[in-house]
Formats: sequence, structure tokens, C-alpha cells
Amino acid sequence: MSTDSDTPRTFIQSGSRWEELAGYSRAVVDGDWIFVSGTLGQVFATGEFPATVEQQCDVALDTIESALAQARASLADVVRVRVHVPDRGDVIAVSGVLKRRFGANRPANTTLCSALAVEGAKVELEVTARRRT
Repeated sequence: MSTDSDTPRTFIQSGSRWEELAGYSRAVVDGDWIFVSGTLGQVFATGEFPATVEQQCDVALDTIESALAQARASLADVVRVRVHVPDRGDVIAVSGVLKRRFGANRPANTTLCSALAVEGAKVELEVTARRRT
């Protein structure tokens, strides 16, 4: 986690090669708001993608949960999730994982069926969270 001295923002990295390649942060904390970048279900340490869309969704949420923890927040603080899946047939499976992981939180959700930039990726998640004080 690093802070830009000219702004109150904090930048969180996850070690993804994509962050380095494109020059972005996994998450940006601005006050009580946390903006988490689109996150693939890729195991960054190995570069591997799990076989199923459910497994990829869980890995993406694990990465998001880690970024939120670094920002002193959790999945319970998520107010919005955006889901990108290339295969319309995977929407129900991804929705089941989101329901299980978010539990009673029930954030606002937009799901888009669209191609993803990385071969092998079956889902990409982006969230916005707000820390409760």
C-alpha cells in the first residue's frame, strides 16, 4: 500500500502482472470510498486460471477481499459490483458464487456479457466499497 503525498488517496497493489503492465492499482482508497479495479480469477503467483467459472469467481473475490482488507474494509462494505462474463451460460453460476460470498450484504449489481481481454479468463469483477465509520 502506498500513499501519494499530494492527495489523500492510497493505492493498493496485489502483485498482478497486469497492474505493472498497464500502470494501475488493484484498489484506490479515497476517504471512506474504495474503488477496486476489474479483477480476474487468476492466481497471480502462478499465472494460472482455475478450470471452472465458479473457481475463477472465488479467486477474483479472494483478491478483492485482500485488497479491501488492506483498506480496512471487507466484502460487507461493498456497495456495488460489476460482473463481466464472456459466456452468457455462466451468469447463473457466477451469481451463485456472489450470493454465497456477499451473503446478507446484497450490493447493487450490473452483469455484462462481454469478451474479456485475457485468454482463459471466464469472469472479471469490479467493486466499489464504502467503509462504515
